[in-house]
Amino acid sequence: MPPRTTRAQLTSLEALSQAAECLKALAHPHRLRMIQMLLRDRFTVGELAEACSIHSHMASEHLRMMQRCGFLTHEKDGRQVFYRIAEPHLANILDCIEQRFGGKPKETNKSRITR
Repeated sequence: MPPRTTRAQLTSLEALSQAAECLKALAHPHRLRMIQMLLRDRFTVGELAEACSIHSHMASEHLRMMQRCGFLTHEKDGRQVFYRIAEPHLANILDCIEQRFGGKPKETNKSRITR
């Protein structure tokens, strides 16, 4: 029988608390769409707002929230400001979301993981 997991093998509650706060920053469909887009290229606030069918000021609020968590950064190119991904682990998180909720065919009951 394998040994039971000890507290020393677990992530600290402080670190998990930080993770939970950052995950809250992703917990919105518009923010997830923005991350999905920004993983493919850099975009302006206006482009992201248009893709989410929201006003630019709302897109700016979403972007600021994700920047505070360290997920995004921005760069100026002339008069335009482009946002891009600063946290490479977002690709893994979004991959999990797309695999689970991305409209791919559901597995049959036989092949599903059961708990």
